[in-house]
Amino acid sequence: MDEGSVSDQIAQLEARIELLNESIERCRKIGIGAKIAITGGALWFALMLVHILPFDVTPFFAAVTAILGGVVLLGSNATTWAQTETDLHTAETMRTNMIGGIALRLVGEEPKTIH
Repeated sequence: MDEGSVSDQIAQLEARIELLNESIERCRKIGIGAKIAITGGALWFALMLVHILPFDVTPFFAAVTAILGGVVLLGSNATTWAQTETDLHTAETMRTNMIGGIALRLVGEEPKTIH
Protein backbone atom coordinates (compact mmCIF):
# COMPACT_ATOMS: atom_id res chain seq x y z
CA MET A 1 0.00 0.00 0.00
CA ASP A 2 1.30 3.46 -0.86
CA GLU A 3 2.37 5.51 2.15
CA GLY A 4 0.55 8.56 0.75
CA SER A 5 -2.76 6.74 0.47
CA VAL A 6 -2.35 5.35 4.00
CA SER A 7 -1.81 8.85 5.38
CA ASP A 8 -4.86 10.06 3.44
CA GLN A 9 -6.95 7.24 4.90
CA ILE A 10 -5.66 8.05 8.39
CA ALA A 11 -6.58 11.71 7.88
CA GLN A 12 -10.09 10.68 6.77
CA LEU A 13 -10.43 8.45 9.83
CA GLU A 14 -9.30 11.29 12.09
CA ALA A 15 -11.92 13.58 10.55
CA ARG A 16 -14.56 10.88 11.12
CA ILE A 17 -13.39 10.42 14.71
CA GLU A 18 -13.75 14.17 15.27
CA LEU A 19 -17.32 14.11 13.88
CA LEU A 20 -18.20 11.13 16.06
CA ASN A 21 -16.84 12.90 19.15
CA GLU A 22 -19.00 15.95 18.32
CA SER A 23 -22.03 13.69 17.91
CA ILE A 24 -21.38 12.07 21.29
CA GLU A 25 -21.17 15.53 22.86
CA ARG A 26 -24.55 16.42 21.30
CA CYS A 27 -26.00 13.19 22.68
CA ARG A 28 -24.71 14.09 26.13
CA LYS A 29 -26.40 17.50 25.96
CA ILE A 30 -29.67 15.98 24.71
CA GLY A 31 -29.55 13.46 27.54
CA ILE A 32 -29.18 16.25 30.08
CA GLY A 33 -32.12 18.12 28.51
CA ALA A 34 -34.28 14.99 28.59
CA LYS A 35 -33.47 14.42 32.26
CA ILE A 36 -34.33 18.05 33.04
CA ALA A 37 -37.68 17.64 31.23
CA ILE A 38 -38.47 14.46 33.17
CA THR A 39 -37.52 16.03 36.49
CA GLY A 40 -39.41 19.26 35.80
CA GLY A 41 -42.54 17.44 34.68
CA ALA A 42 -42.43 15.09 37.66
CA LEU A 43 -41.89 17.96 40.07
CA TRP A 44 -44.77 19.95 38.60
CA PHE A 45 -47.00 16.86 38.72
CA ALA A 46 -46.04 16.16 42.34
CA LEU A 47 -46.72 19.75 43.39
CA MET A 48 -50.20 19.50 41.88
CA LEU A 49 -50.83 16.19 43.64
CA VAL A 50 -50.04 17.61 47.07
CA HIS A 51 -52.10 20.74 46.30
CA ILE A 52 -49.20 23.17 46.51
CA LEU A 53 -50.06 24.25 42.98
CA PRO A 54 -53.70 24.47 41.92
CA PHE A 55 -54.85 21.70 39.62
CA ASP A 56 -55.52 22.84 36.08
CA VAL A 57 -55.85 20.69 33.00
CA THR A 58 -53.29 22.54 30.85
CA PRO A 59 -50.36 22.37 33.33
CA PHE A 60 -51.32 18.78 34.11
CA PHE A 61 -51.03 17.73 30.48
CA ALA A 62 -47.86 19.80 30.09
CA ALA A 63 -46.29 17.95 33.04
CA VAL A 64 -47.33 14.54 31.70
CA THR A 65 -46.10 15.48 28.23
CA ALA A 66 -42.75 16.61 29.63
CA ILE A 67 -42.33 13.33 31.50
CA LEU A 68 -43.32 11.10 28.58
CA GLY A 69 -41.41 13.16 26.01
CA GLY A 70 -38.32 13.17 28.21
CA VAL A 71 -38.45 9.39 28.66
CA VAL A 72 -38.84 8.81 24.91
CA LEU A 73 -36.06 11.26 24.08
CA LEU A 74 -33.75 9.74 26.70
CA GLY A 75 -34.31 6.22 25.37
CA SER A 76 -33.82 7.19 21.74
CA ASN A 77 -30.76 9.24 22.60
CA ALA A 78 -29.22 6.37 24.59
CA THR A 79 -29.46 4.09 21.56
CA THR A 80 -27.89 6.70 19.28
CA TRP A 81 -25.15 7.36 21.84
CA ALA A 82 -24.30 3.65 22.11
CA GLN A 83 -24.16 3.21 18.33
CA THR A 84 -21.99 6.30 17.94
CA GLU A 85 -19.57 5.11 20.63
CA THR A 86 -19.32 1.73 18.87
CA ASP A 87 -18.53 3.50 15.59
CA LEU A 88 -15.97 5.68 17.38
CA HIS A 89 -14.15 2.70 18.89
CA THR A 90 -14.14 0.95 15.51
CA ALA A 91 -12.66 4.01 13.77
CA GLU A 92 -10.03 4.46 16.50
CA THR A 93 -9.02 0.80 16.21
CA MET A 94 -8.73 1.10 12.43
CA ARG A 95 -6.62 4.25 12.79
CA THR A 96 -4.34 2.55 15.34
CA ASN A 97 -3.89 -0.48 13.08
CA MET A 98 -3.12 1.72 10.07
CA ILE A 99 -0.58 3.76 12.01
CA GLY A 100 1.00 0.55 13.33
CA GLY A 101 1.32 -0.80 9.79
CA ILE A 102 3.37 2.12 8.50
CA ALA A 103 7.06 1.33 8.07
CA LEU A 104 8.68 4.14 10.03
CA ARG A 105 12.27 5.23 9.56
CA LEU A 106 14.61 7.49 11.50
CA VAL A 107 14.90 11.07 10.29
CA GLY A 108 18.65 10.91 9.65
CA GLU A 109 18.44 7.50 8.03
CA GLU A 110 18.74 7.33 4.26
CA PRO A 111 15.90 5.56 2.48
CA LYS A 112 16.84 2.16 1.13
CA THR A 113 17.28 2.11 -2.59
CA ILE A 114 16.45 -0.98 -4.49
CA HIS A 115 18.20 -1.33 -7.84
